[in-house]
Parts: sequence; C-alpha cells; structure tokens
Amino acid sequence: MLAVLGFATLGSFMLLVMRKYLSAFTAIMLTPIVAALIAGKGTQLGDMIMNGLDTVAPTAALLLFAVLYFGLMMEVKLFEPIVQAIVRASKGDPLRIVIGTAVLSLCVALDGDGTTSYMIVCSAFLPIYQRLGMNPLVLATLAAMSLGTISGTTPWGGAATRGISVLHLNAGEYFVHMIGPMALTSLAIIAVAYWLGLRERRRIDGEKLAAYKLEIASGGAFEPVVVDWRMWFNAVLTALLMVLLILEVADLLVLFMVAFVIALLVNIRSIGDQQELIKRQAANAVPVMILVLAAGVFTGIMTDSGMIKEMADAALSIVPDGWGAAIPLFTAVLSLPLGFFMSNDGYWFGVVPVLAESAAHYGIDANEIARAGAIGQILHMMGPTSAPLWVLIGLVKAELGDFQKHALRWGVLVSAAYILFAVVTGAISVT
Repeated sequence: MLAVLGFATLGSFMLLVMRKYLSAFTAIMLTPIVAALIAGKGTQLGDMIMNGLDTVAPTAALLLFAVLYFGLMMEVKLFEPIVQAIVRASKGDPLRIVIGTAVLSLCVALDGDGTTSYMIVCSAFLPIYQRLGMNPLVLATLAAMSLGTISGTTPWGGAATRGISVLHLNAGEYFVHMIGPMALTSLAIIAVAYWLGLRERRRIDGEKLAAYKLEIASGGAFEPVVVDWRMWFNAVLTALLMVLLILEVADLLVLFMVAFVIALLVNIRSIGDQQELIKRQAANAVPVMILVLAAGVFTGIMTDSGMIKEMADAALSIVPDGWGAAIPLFTAVLSLPLGFFMSNDGYWFGVVPVLAESAAHYGIDANEIARAGAIGQILHMMGPTSAPLWVLIGLVKAELGDFQKHALRWGVLVSAAYILFAVVTGAISVT
C-alpha cells in the first residue's frame, strides 16, 4: 500500500510540475501531505514536516548568504573581466561557449560541493548566455550532469562517501576502477555539449551573431571595466573563500555569512544603499530558500511515513532469483529512478546496504554495488531532493518543470552511457 502510494505521489508531483498545473513550491509540499493523509498518518504530519525542515534548514540559510554574496559580486562586476576574456577566446561562437561550459563544469565539480560548483559556473558563463541570447537551460543541464558524474563518483564527493562509509570500503579500491568510466562519461558530456552548441549556433540569428562577432573583434562589445583596489579586494576575497570552502576550514554557512558582511562593508558604505542591495538580491534569494524548505517537507514526509523504504523494497522484489549475478547491473539501472526521487541519505543508507547484502550471497564484492549506485547521481542532480538543484534553477531563473523537460533526456542518455562504460571496463560485472 505505502509503495503504491509513494510511486503515485512521485508521479503526481512530476505531472503537476512538468505540465505546469502547479508551481514546484506548491506541488512538492501538497503531494506528500495528501499522500500522508490517505495513508492515515495525518496526526504525525507535524513531526514529519519538522524532521524534514531540520535537515534542510542549514542548506536554506547557506543559500541565502551565498546568493547575497555572489549577487553583490555580480553587481560590482567582479566577473566581467573573466566574461570578456571567455567571449574573446570563443570569438562569440555559441558552440565554443557551450563546450567551454562543459569543460569548466567538469573541472570545478572536482571540488565536491554542488552549490559552490554551480555558482562558479553560472558566475562565469551565465552573463555570456544572456548577452548572446543563448538558452540558459543548456548551461544548467551541462552543469548538473557534470556534477553528478564527477562529484557523485569521487570518494570525497558526498554520495560516494556515504557508500564507502556504510559498506565499510577502502576508498582507493572503490575509486580506481571508476576512473575509466568517469573519464569516458565526461567525454560523453562534452559530446552532448557539442551537439547542444551546434543547435544554439543554428538557433541564434546568423546576422545578429555575425554583427556581434564584429563587435567583439573591434572591442565595441564590451563595457570598460574599472579595475581599482576594490576589484582586487573582491577577487582576493572570493578566491580565499573558495579555498576555505574546499579545505572545509569552517561550515559553509559561516564562511558565506562572514564573507558577505566583509564584502558589503567594503563595496557599499551607505547603510541605505546596503539595505537597497539586500532588497534587490532578496528577489533571487527568497524563491530558492522557500523551494529548499519545501523540498525538506517532501523528504521528511516521504521518509518518515515509510513510503521510501516500501518503494525500495518493492523495486528489489522484482529481481528474478536466477539473475543474482547481474545485481550490480540491476543496481546501476535501479539507481537512476531511485537516485532521481530519493535523498542521498535515504538511498545510500537505506537501499544500497540491502542490495549489497543480496549481492554478497552471490559472491559479488560490495565495491561493485557502491560503484553501480553512484551512477544514479547524474539523475539525482536533476531530482527534487537535490538541494544544489534549487540553487542552479534559481541562478538561471528557470522553472523546475522546464529544466527537467530539457535536462532529463540528456541525463538519461549520459547515465546509460555511464552504465555501459562501467560494464565494459569491468567496474561492475554482469556475470
């Protein structure tokens, strides 16, 4: 009963959002609440919602100050020299810009933190997309796939770390066999970027593009940027912030709060002007925050009601007894829908150990299950329980349904390639 209700809840959510019957904020809260009432758990709703909010409240606060900080940096044109350099190097060619987006996304995803990766990529490329009239969903799609491939696979990324810890694995033994599939999947993402870049090149008016290329060559396409001591201070502060984030010197929320206060005092001295900046940036920060909080409600109800566990058990029950040797392959395929809908904690701590236990009966190493499970991270980065996703769609100012309609087809394609590469290279076995 709970499994059916859970799948119905997820299907209803996707339908309501992708058909735009409801906004993502209302749908992600309304569907699990209705499901809980149908399941007779109405008296527990308050506790389940609060448990979910407790898990996402730090993330929501982090996003608030991260958006405020990078919004201020955008206003003072910190990234304008970088944007101009990229545009000059690309000569205004959308194909080169899209491929550059993929390459940068794959590189910064090594950081392991989704929020930081998305902010770096969007800060560098979003102004270029806006200037040329390119589709920002292309940027968002490539960034999400890159993060799911690199951060979702590496042992220092959040997903694989959960698998390594819960299955008591050696990080090196787990990772060395995933380097090949990860590298090949990265090439697949660049291939997708090439195709999307060709489409953008064809979509943009040829005369407009030619005129813009002439402007770039003559230097008339760029506004002059004043490089004063504040510009250098902002660059050093941002670089230092990134280093401290990677080194995990302090909690991300603390680092962004302190950095924002320092940047605000240095760049805007008037109290009235500071308040005006916060009001302007609130238009970007508040929608992201409420979506993260709404996602916490969704996760809390789905997890505490038992729907997630029952759904996982139902999915496991369809594996035929004679297919035990193919459990790693089945895990990789199953990781796609489960990764999309489930939180990483629920998936790695609830489903993966059950799969590993089943695989052990057939002599299959737990490392293979962990590797197979990580493949689903590409779709997880596009699903409603991925906190960084809300940052991404907030930055590109897109609707969740529009993003998923654009991104899922490519995410499924690249994930299928990832599974194939993992099988061919022996990272996961099928016999």
